[in-house]
Amino acid sequence: MKLFTSLPHMRANSFFLVKLPLLTSLLINLVGYAQAEESNVKVDPIPVAESAQLEKESEGYVFTNQTVIDLARTLAQSPMKPADKAPQALTTMDYPTYRQINFQQNQAVWGNTPTKFSVQLFAPGFIFKDLVSIDVVESGKAFPLTVSADSFTTPNPEISALISQVGKYAGLRLHYPINKADVSDEFAVFQGASYFRAVSKDQSYGLSARGLAVDVAQPKGEEFPMFKQFWIERPSSSQDAIVVHALLDSKSITGAYRFGIYPGKPTRIDVKATLFPRADLKNVGIAPLTSMFMHNSSLDVSDIPDYRPAVHNSDGLQILTGNDEMIWRPLNNPSSLQVSAFSDTSPKGFGLIQRKRKFEDYQDLEANYQTRPSAWIKPINDWGAGHVELVEIPSKSETNDNIVAYWQPKDGLKKDQSYTYQYMMTWSNDTPVSLDSPRVVRSSKGIKLFKTNPEVVIDFNKLPEVNVNDLTVDAGISNGEILEAIVVKNPHQNGVRVYLSFDPQDADLAELRVQLKQGDTAIAPTWLYRWIKD
Repeated sequence: MKLFTSLPHMRANSFFLVKLPLLTSLLINLVGYAQAEESNVKVDPIPVAESAQLEKESEGYVFTNQTVIDLARTLAQSPMKPADKAPQALTTMDYPTYRQINFQQNQAVWGNTPTKFSVQLFAPGFIFKDLVSIDVVESGKAFPLTVSADSFTTPNPEISALISQVGKYAGLRLHYPINKADVSDEFAVFQGASYFRAVSKDQSYGLSARGLAVDVAQPKGEEFPMFKQFWIERPSSSQDAIVVHALLDSKSITGAYRFGIYPGKPTRIDVKATLFPRADLKNVGIAPLTSMFMHNSSLDVSDIPDYRPAVHNSDGLQILTGNDEMIWRPLNNPSSLQVSAFSDTSPKGFGLIQRKRKFEDYQDLEANYQTRPSAWIKPINDWGAGHVELVEIPSKSETNDNIVAYWQPKDGLKKDQSYTYQYMMTWSNDTPVSLDSPRVVRSSKGIKLFKTNPEVVIDFNKLPEVNVNDLTVDAGISNGEILEAIVVKNPHQNGVRVYLSFDPQDADLAELRVQLKQGDTAIAPTWLYRWIKD
């Protein structure tokens, strides 16, 4: 099982992604101008053997989105070739040395042009061993970004010379005046395997996304697909969107990705992924999200004393099912690995949500968890039957990303077939759907007063006029029995509170389901929770 880690020194505003397995280190690019709409122009595919040669030609080569699709399709016909690695002299440097390597801002791509966007790059080194090719697209042609000894500030000339000799990068970051008109802020990063993340106005980095997840929580170990090459289309001076293409490669699958990125309030990313499996894949995750949950003060209390009431990048999984049922599932930091599946057909959305937005909720002056984004996935095409899978990994450190959520197709992906998944990602402060509808604002657990039975308490807001005498609580439990369900007014939340006591009997684990109804109609999200015996 893998645990995904961010360096502690970068907790609040890390600009690169660091991913680490539990036992072993693993750290975890109108044609010519970026358009939000996708071009339909097609060109003859570029054979893989010719691609490397074309990169060396200063006059560039014809590029469209089809170029990446054709490359991915061709790659899938032969075994994966490992990515080129940075030389040992770079990968053996320590973190403090690597931190001194910074891209020269005066070298930023399009930094001194009328376009509002600019691109800065990451040097290989430290734990960033895999080399990535990055091309820019202008006027319908792609040109490789070269590396010179002046591209980065480094601790010494020897490191500068090595980076220049390598000639490739470890990732990229995008800049745009997202907070102030005269400041070009970093708002999106692609670095490490297929990881990327983004922020909206007034947010700081938190959870991450991935291009694809393969064999998460499987006994044979997880496979980490990698974005091996990026193409960045140059936006015109009037555009507020940028397009990034990426070629994904892995032992079991290849893929062509197109990201239409709209920075703002909130930042949105339109994703189109065209996948070509090299082998039959049963456990594959579409639109995966990776986050961190340590504890809160209500459902999952810290095992060790902590002055902070809560420590997490996300506190719940939210799902909008194909039949319009809204589901809220609070997150756990369990003592053993937990995998949950939420079956559905043609899902309308899911995401990992950071609901609490006040400093008092966290009391952390450095991490500022109240400014971490939520991420919502809205499918654009029909994803068919399958389930949203939630993986909760035991963790004792807030630097570990121990929460993973993704869509898993019912029948997996089959070799020698192609699959297309389109979706919109929204990096908002809360779920960008049903904002005016009632929602779960707090969940807690304990022991029923004067009894020995477990009890959960669920607060729903935005129900100011409801008569509690008209409400019923439809509650169920997978093991044991429900003892009592009571609903009362909660004026502090402008809503209602549900008290649910239950007897798990001899079970070590029980799935709870609570739906608040007025007559036969559900009037709030369905609350799901996995109770685990302490």
